[in-house]
Amino acid sequence: MDTPVGTLLLAATPRGLVKVAYAVQDHAEVLQSLADTVGPRVLHAPRLLDPVSRQLDEYFAGRRRGFDLALDWRLSRGFRHEVLTHLADIAYGRTASYAQVAAATTSPRAVRAVGTACATNPLPVVVPCHRVVRSDGSAGQYVGGAEAKRALLTLETTA
Repeated sequence: MDTPVGTLLLAATPRGLVKVAYAVQDHAEVLQSLADTVGPRVLHAPRLLDPVSRQLDEYFAGRRRGFDLALDWRLSRGFRHEVLTHLADIAYGRTASYAQVAAATTSPRAVRAVGTACATNPLPVVVPCHRVVRSDGSAGQYVGGAEAKRALLTLETTA
């Protein structure tokens, strides 16, 4: 799917959306990883992803502030999963520091682990890891690249 932040690979299982990947993540590698971890039968079935595409289009057009999609969380486990479930609590257009997100978890000192959870988020954009910034307010790293993170933050503060 082409978006203002580049081409996104979308993958779903019968449980829901399982992967959103930026081109910088190498879509061929992502598909191989999905085949290895989710199942060897990866099909090209874009109609199954129509609701995801529609909601992402609405988000990038500034008409959607959250996503109402079934998510398959199997690619995130343990503390990483805990962190990712807290990210939906960061409102559209707002940011939280890695330390603030850590404070909301069962391991409030695990600031670096929050960074790792965000960096390995299998569902970026939909699970808003781009809203997590450094304590000094600078954007920090992002799975889709620093430019994509700045674009998403700008989109949300100007829409």
